[in-house]
Formats: sequence, C-alpha cells, structure tokens
Amino acid sequence: MAEYADLLYAVDGGIATITLNRPDRLNAISGPMLESFSRAFRDADLDREVRVIILTGAGRGFCAGLDLKDLTAGKGIGANGAGDLFTQKFDLSASPPVVLHNTDKPVICALNGPAAGYGMDIALGADIRIASSEAKLAAVFTKRGILPESGGAWLLPRLVGWAKAAEIAFRGVTLGAEEALALGLVNAVVPPEQLMPAAREMAAEIAANAPLAVQATKRMMRLGMDETFEASVHHVFLQLLPLFRTQDFAEGVRAFMEKRQPQFQGR
Repeated sequence: MAEYADLLYAVDGGIATITLNRPDRLNAISGPMLESFSRAFRDADLDREVRVIILTGAGRGFCAGLDLKDLTAGKGIGANGAGDLFTQKFDLSASPPVVLHNTDKPVICALNGPAAGYGMDIALGADIRIASSEAKLAAVFTKRGILPESGGAWLLPRLVGWAKAAEIAFRGVTLGAEEALALGLVNAVVPPEQLMPAAREMAAEIAANAPLAVQATKRMMRLGMDETFEASVHHVFLQLLPLFRTQDFAEGVRAFMEKRQPQFQGR
C-alpha cells in the first residue's frame, strides 16, 4: 500500500475511501496533501478493484481551503515568490482539480463539515455530494482577495446557472447544507451520524452496476459538457460498440432473462 501524507486511503468492497487528514487544521490544504490527493485519485482510478470513490474529511471539517497559517508564516502554498508564476512554465495537469475532473470512477463527496475556498472547489468537483446537516459551502475567495482558482469558476455556473453563481461568488456567500440542497449543490442532507453510511450505501449501489458502463457514462457526460448534441450522440455510439462485446453486457442480458441480480466482473 502506498504512503500518503496528510491523507488516508482505504479500499473495501470495491469502494476506495480517501480522507483528508489534518483534523487539527480543519483539513486545510498543505503541499504534501496536494501531492497525496492527486496520487490517491490516480491510484484509485487505475485500480481494477475500485469501482467508486468516496472523498471525505477527518474530524469536524471537510476542508478549510489553503492553509493560511502556513502562508502568513511565509511557507506553504502561495508563499515565497508566488508572483513568479507569471514568468514560469508550470503544468497543472497533475493538480488535484484536474486529476479529480479526469477521474473516470464515480466520486461521492461525503461532506462532513465546512468546505471553504479550495475545499469548496474540490467538493464541487465530485460527481455526487451527500452533506451532513452541519456542512457548509463557503465561497470566500473574493473576501480573501483571490478567485475560485481550483475549478469553481468553471463548475459553479454549470451547477446552479450563471446568475446564482455570480451572486454566490461575487458576494463571497457561505451556504448552509439546506441552502446548498435547495440550489442543487448537494444531492442529500443527512444527520452527521448517518453521513458515511449513506455515502457507502449509494457507493455500493453504484459499485453493483457494470463498472465499464458506469465509467463510460461518466466519460461521455463529462465530454458532453463541451460538445454539440450531434457530436455527443456520435461519441456515445462509438463508446457503445465495445461495451456490446464485454462479458458484463452478456451477463447483464442473461441476468435480465433469468430474473436475477447480475454479477459484473468489469470485463
């Protein structure tokens, strides 16, 4: 098992659980955590045994965003010559938001507490969000003199529409769990003690389906965000053809005819 800094990784029953693990700092993002995050998601995406990923946080917060204590102390992300990025060649392909966006396995965010700034962007990058009643989404970027740099500027308008996204982002609004539910930013709100059972129940339901079909569906939905309808229909058809030749398709048809639950192998 690989070693991860400021992050826990476990696999059970086809479900990988990735836990941000700096509870004493409300899981504020550290440099080592960023590297571990990308590595853990890539490991889960490449692991044939993993069918679904749950992302959550340790302790009472999901993620407080970038570690401002480290920043003000002259260390950590954004410190020591951050302005030089304008003149440097840099590659964001391995950054957590991009790796998360490109992950083919379904990602459920079990939002256990406040998600602020970078933490909110990471939560929005998941496919499904189940929130504890104590969770909050804090779009505090403009209150800190920055912008939603980690996917939020792209994700938020697509999730709630331009006008509502503009209101949330420009004002720097903090949304409670029920407000986020009303806007469609989370799929469900549950009591804190029911959060992980609810997330695992949904993950198990997804994991019971044909994994190649689930992953192809996610890929086509993601690509379809920037395609015309005609292009999407064409690409979906091309994805369908190899699925017809899989053992899982044959098993799905047999199970339907035999009136039983299918047993998919991801082949």
